[in-house]
Amino acid sequence: MTTATESLPPPTATSGPIAWMRERLFSSPLNIILTVLAVWLVLMSLPPFIEWALIKANFTANTSQECRAGGGACWAFIGQKYRLMLFGLYPYDEQWRPLIAAIIMIGMIIASGMQRFWNMSLPIIWVGGLIAVAVLMWGGIFGLRYVEDTQWGGLPLTLILSTFGIALAFPFGVLLALGRRSRMPAIKTLCVLYIELIRGVPLISMLFMSSVMLPLFLPEGFSIDKLLRAQIAIIMFAAAYLAEVVRGGLQAIPKGQYEGADSLGLSYAQKMGFVVLPQALKIVIPPLCSLFIAVFKDTSLVVIIGIYDLMQSTKVALTDSAWRGFSIEAYVFVSAIYFIFCYGMSKYSQNLEVRLATGHKR
Repeated sequence: MTTATESLPPPTATSGPIAWMRERLFSSPLNIILTVLAVWLVLMSLPPFIEWALIKANFTANTSQECRAGGGACWAFIGQKYRLMLFGLYPYDEQWRPLIAAIIMIGMIIASGMQRFWNMSLPIIWVGGLIAVAVLMWGGIFGLRYVEDTQWGGLPLTLILSTFGIALAFPFGVLLALGRRSRMPAIKTLCVLYIELIRGVPLISMLFMSSVMLPLFLPEGFSIDKLLRAQIAIIMFAAAYLAEVVRGGLQAIPKGQYEGADSLGLSYAQKMGFVVLPQALKIVIPPLCSLFIAVFKDTSLVVIIGIYDLMQSTKVALTDSAWRGFSIEAYVFVSAIYFIFCYGMSKYSQNLEVRLATGHKR
């Protein structure tokens, strides 16, 4: 004899957009309140922004008076000044050269992130690319007009400062991290002093020191280019912060990894290069990416010593008396450029972290 059983409710969906919203947006009373507030803010701010940026915007005006008449964004200002903003004071008829140089540098960075180039071809790509960038930016050969680096500016200069700052600070920071964990007191003390001294001052003060104070300590008749001094300051500053990030990764490696490398008879260089450092760097990929993004954005501080990076070139474009009053459009344009590069680095670090994940899920 069978008895009737009460029917059970259908199982809650565990996948799909509804399940995602239930888990991420409405999982608790606090999340519900925050979701409602976020939606309210978007509904309040997005329509006015779209009206200003697109509906009432002017894309083709020839004068500032025409742009102001519409009441919306004056994107025609970007059309008039984008070359000054992107290339600074570089000679107008030669601006194709920094454009190609910027494309080459972006291509080198992209190639460095592709695993197929993680072999001996990557140094060749970088050496060839840097030679091409130097020839294009300076000129003086192959019929190219010579352009002093005091006339460099805009996006290519920002890419040069950030790329060299990150690329040269990385090995320097790794050596500082290893030195800080060294058992030799002299090396450890020097590394600790350097890291703590550099991390104890802001980048602005280091740029001022490199621009104003460093020439006072150089021999008479010997000088270092202002751009090179700024690059050295960025490298020194980034290396100190990078050293602490790498040191955190080294401390996270289990002691058994060190003992296992020692039991195999590996030298110190082999142990660090083949066993410890690869694991440590894999652990600290997220903070490394955050540091790289910070260095890329901090290059804008070189404006205080008169170097025409992307931000300084934008300020120069805004000083034109015929196109004053459009700083919002200019900084939205510059912010979009910074966002594209920073977002690209962030997404790449996430993909790299997944690609190099070797842990076993339970």
